[in-house]
Amino acid sequence: MNPDFSKNNGLLSVILQDTNTKQVLMNGFMNEEAFEKTKTDKVVWFYSRSKERLWKKGESSGNVQEVVSMKLDCDKDALLIEVVPHGPTCHTGTRSCFSDDYFSLQTLERTVQEKIKNPEEGSYTKYLTDKGADKILKKCGEEMTEVVIAAKNKEKKELVDETSDLFYHLLVMLNNEGVSLKDVENKLEERHGEKQEYSIRDDIQKW
Repeated sequence: MNPDFSKNNGLLSVILQDTNTKQVLMNGFMNEEAFEKTKTDKVVWFYSRSKERLWKKGESSGNVQEVVSMKLDCDKDALLIEVVPHGPTCHTGTRSCFSDDYFSLQTLERTVQEKIKNPEEGSYTKYLTDKGADKILKKCGEEMTEVVIAAKNKEKKELVDETSDLFYHLLVMLNNEGVSLKDVENKLEERHGEKQEYSIRDDIQKW
């Protein structure tokens, strides 16, 4: 990876993106030294144009950005970094500098994990985990049955509602068993790659 530092006064424009949710977190700038430190330390360093110095993202708050991957654009003067954010990215306390109104299954997964890590009285997640695996599995089975019934009856609204309930209970079950959504995504990605490979083989056989 060889960025072109001859442009933009020796600075790269850098976008940070959550590797799990794909939410865009912030924009910053790197000079060559910040780029090299980011590669070496595996956490994001920037160059402050106002203070004219290097700074590590999260150096005061502790909300560092752990680097997963780095990709240059076609002109080699902009950089996309996928990160694992350790806490809010924005200095205002929100997860993203652009918008905190972002939801995905990963958002729900984080909420479930936080509810389990910091249980509150009256929390349904706490109730399930306190009851243990048998209760969680029973609820997953019940919700799956409700999904099947809604689909059988062609009740679209009920199908959406029951599927939403099922996803929540599945996330509680997965977390209880030490499995993450990323583990599931990795398996699906692996199968997707295998399917493409088999499709290519099938085409070759047809030739």
